[in-house]
Amino acid sequence: MPGNAVSLLKSILTNLPEVVKPTQKRLSFREKLKWTGSVLMLFFVLGMIPLFGLGQNELQRFGLLSIILGAKFGSIISLGIGPIVTASIIIQLLTGSGLVKLDMTSKDGRKLFQGIQKAGSLAFILFEACIYVFMGGLSPMPGISPWVLIAQLCAGGLLILFMDEVVSKYGFGSGISLFIAAGVSEGIILRLFSPFTSSGVFFMGSGEAPVGAVWAIFHFLSIGAAKDVLTNLAAITATGLVFAIAVYTQAMRVELPMSFGRVRGHGIRWPLSFVYTSNIPVILVAALLANIQLWARLLQNKGMPILGTFVGNTPASGIVAWLQPPDLLRKLIERGVTLLDLGHSAVYIIFMIVGAVIFSIFWVQTSGMDARSQAQQMMSSGLQIPGFRRDPRVLEHLLNRYIWPLTVMGAITVGFLAATADLSGALSSGTGILLTVMIIYRLYEEIAQQHMMDMYPVMRRFIGG
Repeated sequence: MPGNAVSLLKSILTNLPEVVKPTQKRLSFREKLKWTGSVLMLFFVLGMIPLFGLGQNELQRFGLLSIILGAKFGSIISLGIGPIVTASIIIQLLTGSGLVKLDMTSKDGRKLFQGIQKAGSLAFILFEACIYVFMGGLSPMPGISPWVLIAQLCAGGLLILFMDEVVSKYGFGSGISLFIAAGVSEGIILRLFSPFTSSGVFFMGSGEAPVGAVWAIFHFLSIGAAKDVLTNLAAITATGLVFAIAVYTQAMRVELPMSFGRVRGHGIRWPLSFVYTSNIPVILVAALLANIQLWARLLQNKGMPILGTFVGNTPASGIVAWLQPPDLLRKLIERGVTLLDLGHSAVYIIFMIVGAVIFSIFWVQTSGMDARSQAQQMMSSGLQIPGFRRDPRVLEHLLNRYIWPLTVMGAITVGFLAATADLSGALSSGTGILLTVMIIYRLYEEIAQQHMMDMYPVMRRFIGG
């Protein structure tokens, strides 16, 4: 009976509803662009649909967190990518620690892993919807049942889940990355060019400073507020520096010389990016921090400030305060930096680096980016390293010399960049800006590769694409 139950559970997990893969082996550039653009438009439209029967919205004050979570608090997609990423974090921790053992080298093992991840995402959609409503984050209007809000939140969560699958199978990149990049880009444009104040009125004649940093500089110059001018200039400069450093880091790579065993005189260079696991570890760490802040706020509303307390929208004490990056640049301009500020910054930087390294290692082990999987992919493409025997074990041994150092060093670099970007007071979230640059850069690489394949179909056949 236990054996039958396990078989039944595996059957359910491997047959959960999913977006059907395309029948074509390779979609055209225009087809992928159409699907990606359609999903992006749908994401923005869903973000403008308010929850029916919503009363008080305690989550609307977490503007930056909503960007990281790809959510629009108060809309039908208030959950954003939170359930998907949270499920991924927990499952990676379980598989990475060995508590859940899956053979990620086999097709059935990978399919079972994906089924567990989807089941976890579905469970967290329902769980987080209930938490948001019953903990007071999103309260229903008088006479409206809480389950009306929960049903809408679950529907929005399911839409995000399947939209992510559509982008992953029919478009460029992944839906999670796309939603984060869209939210951050929207936030940067508003905080850079919006001529309206925080109360929603045009800044000319209102006496208030506008949200957009460009207009704010002219406003503060007109009233002689030199420190505020410097603060806004520093925010714009920090944003530009984060963009430049992130692009440079993404371009760094190690290239392994490879040859085609059956074609003499022809070879390629197999690139291994310095940031080997790309933006995934930072997404997971940022989502973890966002969940900690949301939970801290909800627990405080219920009189249980286990994770810390807030004063207004600002964390004031406890774990949540230490994991909130201080705006060092603004403090340096306005009043100077204290030892407590430096200690607070050090704690935040260490947390980001350690978290990025842990998730990076787990991601390599569970996503087919380890040396064994890469060696098998190379061998199946007919590639080998010149001067070495054509043996997957030899190739795996050589790849291990590069993959694990790149995994750790790349994660340390990305974690440090994300932390310093947050501390610099850049427009929007520093982590969000870094993620957006990395997402757009990878998207550009994928689009360029797809365009090359469409332009030169002979090359696609040659490399087995």
